Amino acid sequence: MSSGEEKAWHILRDLSPGDVCGNALVKYDPLSGTYLLRSFGLDISVQPQYTRIYSDAPEAGVLLDRLGYCSRLSILNYLTSAKNIPMSGRLLQPVNLKGGHSFFRGTHLLPLDKLAITYESNAKSFLKRGTELDGVQLDYGDASLQLFPFPRIPVVIILWLEDEEFPARTDLLFDSTCEFHLPLDMLWSTAMKSLLMMM
Repeated sequence: MSSGEEKAWHILRDLSPGDVCGNALVKYDPLSGTYLLRSFGLDISVQPQYTRIYSDAPEAGVLLDRLGYCSRLSILNYLTSAKNIPMSGRLLQPVNLKGGHSFFRGTHLLPLDKLAITYESNAKSFLKRGTELDGVQLDYGDASLQLFPFPRIPVVIILWLEDEEFPARTDLLFDSTCEFHLPLDMLWSTAMKSLLMMM
């Protein structure tokens, strides 16, 4: 367990479950001491007493195991940092977040091109995969989805199909309030797992 994860568990154990539920829009079972978080339509259980994050859904293996490096710490940070602030409806690219222009580059460059190649001429498959992740279809680009890696942090992914002039392209956007709920590095993790869950 990393020092960051250990610190996040310590903070979560000290918080009032009522405050966590109101701020993060999660549920709490006082008998088992378990928070229940919805992520991509999956029920994720978080037990601070046992430093345990798990799910009974078989599909959650990708999120919690294969993408655990993106998921575990961002889940804990979300539970400890989220604020009771409604979404604004104003969408921003990650580079337009405070500090985002310098952060979302180099080793932190998001694999938007890879996702575009995956669905370059197949909007139907793109939308089907998004529906499997409990996404909502939107009206941007040639196809677009709103996913919910966290209840207060929607991620919008827009697909532009390839044509005779241009290759396929994808864009990822956050609601402008995302910065109130997570620090920049955890927003990167949230964007990463959203894109990788779509592949």
